[in-house]
Amino acid sequence: MFGISFEHLLIVGIILLVVGPRRLPELGNTMGKAIKNFKDSMSGIEEANYKRVAEQKETKQPSTTEAPSSEQNKPQA
Repeated sequence: MFGISFEHLLIVGIILLVVGPRRLPELGNTMGKAIKNFKDSMSGIEEANYKRVAEQKETKQPSTTEAPSSEQNKPQA
């Protein structure tokens, strides 16, 4: 029946008894906001880690504006 088993119905029934039908929409709204805040903070952490790794890679790579090699500095005969 729509993928809902007896266990799911039992859990929903217990939640209704504990919270009550009047406060159930408020509980759902609060849970939705909490999940959204959690996802936003996780994406912020991932973005900060990406920037840190990118900065580390920049410092490890040799610069292309370094002094010319010794072969280019040799006087021509």
